[in-house]
Amino acid sequence: MNVLVVATKAPWPPIDGGRLLLRTMLEGLAAAGHRATLVAPVDPARFDLAAVAGALSGCCVPQLVPAPPGSPLTALLRAVRTGEPLSIARHALPAVRREVERSLRADRFDLLHAEQLQALPQAAPAFAAGLPVVLRAQNVESDLWRETARRTRGARGLLLGIEARRLARWEGEAVRRAAATLTLTAEDAARLRDLALSGGEIAVVRAPFPDLPAAAGEPLAGAPAVVVLGSQGWFPNEDAVAWFLAEVWPATLAILPEAVLHLFGAAPAGPLPARVNLHPAPRDSAEAFRPGSVLAVPLRIASGVRMKVLEAWSRGVPVVATPAALAGLEVVDGREALMAADAAAFAGALARLHREPALAARLVEAGRRARRERHDPARVTADLIAAYERALVSSR
Repeated sequence: MNVLVVATKAPWPPIDGGRLLLRTMLEGLAAAGHRATLVAPVDPARFDLAAVAGALSGCCVPQLVPAPPGSPLTALLRAVRTGEPLSIARHALPAVRREVERSLRADRFDLLHAEQLQALPQAAPAFAAGLPVVLRAQNVESDLWRETARRTRGARGLLLGIEARRLARWEGEAVRRAAATLTLTAEDAARLRDLALSGGEIAVVRAPFPDLPAAAGEPLAGAPAVVVLGSQGWFPNEDAVAWFLAEVWPATLAILPEAVLHLFGAAPAGPLPARVNLHPAPRDSAEAFRPGSVLAVPLRIASGVRMKVLEAWSRGVPVVATPAALAGLEVVDGREALMAADAAAFAGALARLHREPALAARLVEAGRRARRERHDPARVTADLIAAYERALVSSR
């Protein structure tokens, strides 16, 4: 199969879950003998175009476009003119769309794969040419915005609520237009069916994740060493870090005074609590997964799947997370991870793992088994190709 993949960002370096998910998908397609051409923008102020292209050459044909993110003013003007949600308008880059048009003229593709809702405007040339378009929704965008609006006060919260409602309408229309929509979880599939008023084809294709080497290297400081991965610029992560520092960490230190929190990729406002070490976002995720550490995922706003949980399972690191962070992963509390809905429960779960090595070992083994049985790249790629083939049949 020959697939044109259009994305809002290149999947290298894999510094966030969305990039890692796309990279693993492309590697799976290549390993199964399929060909993928990737059209994606690269911000030249942040990344070297040649280095990104070189890193991706083994898994796809990279057609990368040097293009910084659209300005907020340009996005606002486009949103007013077209009626698109602001977050969609911000990713509508003319240079990327022109590269899609050029690729469609230069090669014959079976379908176009739009990675995330924001990539769909760039798929307009494929819609116009009658090429089937498959949308992969890594999450339900409108739900994330709605929950963010609920937690935001004042005029900003009102504006976020308006954007959430516009996104909900746009998502429903996108599902109806696409030859198929792929989600990572059954929960997201059900939600999108509601938004699309039961129109459109929706299939669940789990997130693939490779088998990685076990956590290695020098252990991080702390008894225990608690790791939180929280990239900047994304409100759900910022909310999670703020809540963890304000409520969970003080409760944890009251029980585990020798614990150390290792916060990767976040820059929280204000003074830090005691026993918190800040680290830059790791270029190699192995830096954050060390022997003896515990991954804490304190997300309160979530949709889709947390790739950081899958990586912890793959590397053999135990996980404590909120119910929102584990949604869609078919986790049973106490089997693959410990679930904690509030600060006291989170602190208690971290203490249990520190004091019960046998429990940590059981979680690690069950997590590895879940990754192998439910997220193996070869199996997921087979499901992806089957979904593509059904979309081709239905589009005819």
